[in-house]
Amino acid sequence: SGGIAGGIEICITFPTEYVKTQLQLDEKANPPRYKGIADCVKQTVQGHGVKGLYRGLSSLVYGSIPKAAVRFGMFEFLSNHMRDEKGNLNSTRGLLCGLGAGVAEAVVVVCPMETVKVKFIHDQCSPKPKYRGFFHGVREIIREQGLKGTYQGLTATVLKQGSNQAIRFFVMTALRNWYKGDDPNKVMNPIVTGMFGAFAGAASVFGNTPLDVVKTRMQGLEAHKYKSTWDCAYQIMKYEGPIASWRGTRLGRVCLDVAIVFVIYDEVVKVLNKVWKTD
Repeated sequence: SGGIAGGIEICITFPTEYVKTQLQLDEKANPPRYKGIADCVKQTVQGHGVKGLYRGLSSLVYGSIPKAAVRFGMFEFLSNHMRDEKGNLNSTRGLLCGLGAGVAEAVVVVCPMETVKVKFIHDQCSPKPKYRGFFHGVREIIREQGLKGTYQGLTATVLKQGSNQAIRFFVMTALRNWYKGDDPNKVMNPIVTGMFGAFAGAASVFGNTPLDVVKTRMQGLEAHKYKSTWDCAYQIMKYEGPIASWRGTRLGRVCLDVAIVFVIYDEVVKVLNKVWKTD
């Protein structure tokens, strides 16, 4: 269910992910190439056509299915061991389950996937792009930097994904418990699930965008400028100011992203429960 939800969601929202990454890589020292979101979209379409907004999509499609599968699978695994005798999961335990899910997806899938995606997008800014596609890019990265080349920014990714999912599942669990009240079997319709998901997404944006900016810088083609995750965060604060930590804030995209993935996940689970009987 998580895999299907993740695959559909990324195909819908990728252009906003592309723009977010470009704005975060657009350092002030360059000086900036883009004046904002609209200008980034305009320059990309003028220079590469509409398909330019989908550069790096393949790496996310290949990674989104296992990422969402690991996230929801780990959350369900942990929550099944943390529910009370009535089968309820309180918001605090939901936060801990979300934290575990975020760390698991960061280590297993997100870090290598995001590193490849960021390098692809950053590579497009070069006068002569050297990556011809997903598999060619992965092969070149591993050839030049070894397997560890796909694990740049691991610390930042774990911090980002862990806090991200902790916040989202905490908010989602709290809202579900509030909505269901004393009836744990009360069915949630897709509209309510989508609204709760959008709220959870907004909370995660305000909570960890600075970590996302650091993660993106550590995975870009100029990551060699930073000695470590902490050095990257320090340099951003010192030379670009605190506002730089919020560059590429993607409130609209994440709200849509989280709403879509939770709605699709819940609906796919309902279908599978009808056609795939388990003990």
